[in-house]
Amino acid sequence: MIELTVNGIKRSVDVVPEMPLLWVLRDELDITSPKYGCGVAQCGACTVHIDGKAVRSCQAHIGEVAGKSVVTLEGLDNKEQNPVLQAWIEHQVPQCGYCQTGQIMQTISLLARISKPTDEQINQVMSGNLCRCGTYPRIRAAIHAAASKKMAEK
Repeated sequence: MIELTVNGIKRSVDVVPEMPLLWVLRDELDITSPKYGCGVAQCGACTVHIDGKAVRSCQAHIGEVAGKSVVTLEGLDNKEQNPVLQAWIEHQVPQCGYCQTGQIMQTISLLARISKPTDEQINQVMSGNLCRCGTYPRIRAAIHAAASKKMAEK
């Protein structure tokens, strides 16, 4: 048995240690916000937080995640007040929506490290999260709005 905390709840899974975290989340724990995109950590659709850091869950083996804390979109605290989620809605970012949970999780990680990112910093950090619909201008605008909202709350 491998134990970890997912969205604040201690969980045990009986899987091989080499199994990607993404499959454990989706197939063993029925947590479906992280998406399978490329399977090689190039698109970011599977992005989750492990101990507060954005990680591609398709490449994180569950054996390496044992004892750690995993947060998915479902596990975000106070979703109605989350400035990133509010900005995503206000800027109508999603089109097809497939990549958006990864984009949001990457953005939350970005804003935890850089409170007021520049366009260049946003482009650099978000470059690993691909959007087939090309919503990048709206993603960037939403990130700036979320950063401003977070700064105003302090």
